[in-house]
Amino acid sequence: MGVVLNIEGKREPASIKDLIDLTAADMGRVNELILSKAGSDVEMIPEVANHLISSGGKRLRPMLTLAAAQMFGYAGEGHVKLATAVEFMHTATLLHDDVVDESALRRGKKTARMIWGNQASVLVGDFLLGQAFRMMVEVGSLEALDILSSAASIIAEGEVMQLAAAKNLETTEDEHFAVIKAKTAALFSAAAEVGPVIALASRTDRAALRSYGMNLGLAFQLIDDALDYGGSSKDLGKNVGDDFREGKVTLPVILAYRRGTKAERTFWKRAIEDNVADDAGLEKAIGLMTRHGAIADTIGRARHFGEIARDALAPLEATPQKSALIDVIDFCISRVN
Repeated sequence: MGVVLNIEGKREPASIKDLIDLTAADMGRVNELILSKAGSDVEMIPEVANHLISSGGKRLRPMLTLAAAQMFGYAGEGHVKLATAVEFMHTATLLHDDVVDESALRRGKKTARMIWGNQASVLVGDFLLGQAFRMMVEVGSLEALDILSSAASIIAEGEVMQLAAAKNLETTEDEHFAVIKAKTAALFSAAAEVGPVIALASRTDRAALRSYGMNLGLAFQLIDDALDYGGSSKDLGKNVGDDFREGKVTLPVILAYRRGTKAERTFWKRAIEDNVADDAGLEKAIGLMTRHGAIADTIGRARHFGEIARDALAPLEATPQKSALIDVIDFCISRVN
């Protein structure tokens, strides 16, 4: 079931064509390296890895690394390895997420856990993380290694925080932001920051890209939260309503629950805490969110973080890469249209 909410009228989504064009040559090398580093004599490893790697993701995070390195005139090879490491980290978290969330669909295809099982998904995710760290070491930048390894640790903390808060309708907005900052935004931030680091950019410039990535990641995840209740499977890369069925307490749920009547809160407790989350429940949940402005306010908060990301880049010299990175903000927000 998918209930599409046309929040602001139908518009063509903003484009990341400039980012794709600027990073095309380097992304060709990243894709070759992905295929090479996902290889193994253990037959199941490339099977599981390639199932997800080839499933049509936009590879936004490695493109951020490449564009950010280009932006500061980097001329070496390290940005390709770091971009590949970023994509492997992201892929590993998806494999692990699908096990934790018991997800059946990812980007319109069966998840790896549905085909090979939970154990294989977790272990192949671990293999990809290992390969990511090997590539970071090969680049030879201790600072880049520190940034990405710290991000890996923060992402794991975010997963545990989310697990601890699972089905807890008393979760506050601040607590939810702490989870998505760790789970999603930390990797966006690291992906954007390591580019200027290996280009030996100033600390001010590095901080600008770090802030850009962090706030872009927050905006990106909040739009995902909204799309789960007002989007389509094509936009999400998973089933609409999966967050609801899995009992995830995302921002639209937090807002609708806190703003609801006593009877409405009883509905939320039954749906989320007692896991009574069928299609009729999803339809009612969307109705309550619409009544209380929960989806619209989630999008409003995403726009707020998008503006912070835009402001972070504002002092930097005008370059094609800067313009393309700004387009990414508009693209992420426009997915709700």
